Formats: sequence, C-alpha cells, structure tokens
Amino acid sequence: MKKGFTIWLTGYSGSGKTTISEQLYQSLTAREIRCEKLDGDIIRQHLSKGLSFSREDRCENILRIGFIAEMLSRHGVGVIVSAISPYREARNTVRNKIANFIEVHVSCPIEECARRDVKGLYQRAMSGEITNFTGISDPYEAPLDAEITCDTARESIDESTDKILRALCRMGII
Repeated sequence: MKKGFTIWLTGYSGSGKTTISEQLYQSLTAREIRCEKLDGDIIRQHLSKGLSFSREDRCENILRIGFIAEMLSRHGVGVIVSAISPYREARNTVRNKIANFIEVHVSCPIEECARRDVKGLYQRAMSGEITNFTGISDPYEAPLDAEITCDTARESIDESTDKILRALCRMGII
C-alpha cells in the first residue's frame, strides 16, 4: 500500500489555496497517486454547516477536516486540504494526529488578497458588514514552521505547485 499524506494549505482568503490545490490534485492524479481534495468552503457547506465563525467554531471546523484527512491518509490516500485555518493551535493539533503532514503557508499580503477578491468579501468585511473576517476583524496566525511557503504575490500558480511537488519528492512522500 502506498504511503498516505496530508498537504495542508493555509493562508488568507484569496491567497491562492484552492487554485494551488486544484493544480496539485491534477498533477498528483496524473502521476497515478490516489488523492482527495478537502476544501474549507465545501466542507463548511456540508460537514460543518451550522458552525459560526467564532474562534471555537473555526477550531472545531479545522478539527473535523483534520479527522477526515487523518482517516484518508492512514489508508494510503494523499489528502490536499485548502482551508484558511487561522489559528496555529488548531493546525498544530491536527499536525500531531496525522503522519506525513506537510503544512504549506500560502503567503500573500492582505492587500493583494483583497484586490483579487471577486466575491467582495474583503470590502464587506472592511465596511463592518461581515464580522470575524480573517485578517480584517479576526486574526490570522501564520505558521512558524511550515514545511513549504508559497509566496503567491511573487510566484505563479505553476511555480507554487512545482515547489510543493519538488518538496514532496525530496521528503520521499511521492
């Protein structure tokens, strides 16, 4: 059986997590590596419906995603998680439960994320219409020891994806 793993992409809304995860998924499946994507927005619509954006509920959401990722990776599946995951403590709790956990900080200045925002969420958050918005009215605790950092203000999606793939090869994950 192949070794499972979890790639956990964390960063601000609009930083490029979902786009990178899509391309990473395509690259891994092209190599015939079994993998699944767990996107924070989609998980919130289904598994975590009803949770608020309070610190407690955000942490609960991350723990739920982590539970699924751990189960899948334990059974030899590569898991790609793209979720803001704003709190270091919740990410570290998940990290400690999953073998072959690779944290990817998708770094991008909040101004650039707001510029990219097609849904208008940042504007609504800055006007006070949306509360508890990560980076505006709620904190984002950047990783202190991420295995990989992708600077999407300076790197293309291709460059970020290639960086992750090269690191996975170096680590013996793929």
